[in-house]
Amino acid sequence: MQFDSRGLLFVAILLAGCSPEETPVEPPAPVATASTCGGSGYVSAQLSGALTANIEWRDPDILCESMVRPGDRGVRLRFSGDVSDELLAIIIAMPTLEPGATGTDFDAVVTVTVEGSGRFFSTPTLGSCWADVSRNTPIDVLSALYIVAGQLACVGPLGEFNGDAFVEISDLRFSGIAKWEE
Repeated sequence: MQFDSRGLLFVAILLAGCSPEETPVEPPAPVATASTCGGSGYVSAQLSGALTANIEWRDPDILCESMVRPGDRGVRLRFSGDVSDELLAIIIAMPTLEPGATGTDFDAVVTVTVEGSGRFFSTPTLGSCWADVSRNTPIDVLSALYIVAGQLACVGPLGEFNGDAFVEISDLRFSGIAKWEE
């Protein structure tokens, strides 16, 4: 029995054309981190003393939370982010701020905590820190969520509640979400 090499070549070409095609495997799409700060949240500040850091937290790598203060007096804005393998939170309470209000010299109480450590630093009363609020606008027309942005200054350090250390906070600028309803 004789084989025709042309026939073998023809069969080889047919078989090569019938082999399953390889489908390229695409890497999974990166999972987007959901923003809790309205898409434009940030905190920048300089900390010195017991905590030393140059904070530059940007959305979406920052967690923004808020709540109306007791008695519906103003709002608390809470920002948290990573600093040197620790989770810090900065809480700005403004008892006289109302929805939509902007301006200068809103009294503020500021607290800085090292999450999970029991260490926190705060102004003892009103009159030590003031916030200039440059933006206080609803996210949409039917929302009780407002984007609140501004800057804060304190005349003295934040004392430690469980010790005698302190933290100086300077050049604090912020943008987050205020929830004006419970």
